[in-house]
Amino acid sequence: MTDVSRRAFRIAYDGRPFHGFQRQPDVATVSDAILDALRELDVLEDGDNVPPGYAAAGRTDAGVSALAQTVAFDCPDWLSPAALNSELPADVRAWASADVPAEFHATHDAVAREYTYHLHAPDASVSRAGDALDALAGEHDFHNFTPDDTGTVRDLTGEARSEGDFLVVTLRADGFPRQFVRRAVTVIDALASGVAELDRIERLLGDDPVEGPAGVAPAAPEALVLTAVEYPGLSFERDESALASARAIFETKAIDHRTNARVASTIADGIDQEE
Repeated sequence: MTDVSRRAFRIAYDGRPFHGFQRQPDVATVSDAILDALRELDVLEDGDNVPPGYAAAGRTDAGVSALAQTVAFDCPDWLSPAALNSELPADVRAWASADVPAEFHATHDAVAREYTYHLHAPDASVSRAGDALDALAGEHDFHNFTPDDTGTVRDLTGEARSEGDFLVVTLRADGFPRQFVRRAVTVIDALASGVAELDRIERLLGDDPVEGPAGVAPAAPEALVLTAVEYPGLSFERDESALASARAIFETKAIDHRTNARVASTIADGIDQEE
């Protein structure tokens, strides 16, 4: 009989083809892709919804991607990242795993999560973005940055750097309420571009709700990536075969997107030149 124990997997995915991580009726989600793969591998019985202990580090929104989403569940010893990849779609790749205690929970045991947003902002000031991050840093009630009514008090750290035409914003906390990172990016963008001043953040961090036109709309999800999830004392073993597969797939996707961008730029640049 095959031994079964709890294992955690690092999962990378391009979230743009999916309607988020969490299962939903009648739409494709990352969780559905994982569970379908487990059924094909006979790890999950047809009558079961999820394997014992199944949980993920975060419920990424529709369009949001991940480098280090972490999913844990009870599975046979032979289920490696490469074996899981054999039944996963190309947009979803397992690349590392760790044996964990039987009581391990991928959501509750995470002590820190990190998201990175790639903001196309060629005229943004990194200095002003840093000022915005300094104002947001520390423990605050971020109730004006999320539609959630609970779990809004968080201890935040972050940084911003310039990479060509992009302002890359990284935020870290023990957890994030819904849409928090995307709304924070909207505010950071407004300050970095000179549209708003620091008193905007002071008002948003205040006790009074800021809603309607004065509220904060979330930035687009497609530029957001879950880049790290930390668990105390847990070391993940990289699966070299799975890593090679994932690297090849995402490098090909990167080339395809750069090619598409050049085609679109050719058209945009050439429109005004045509008579």
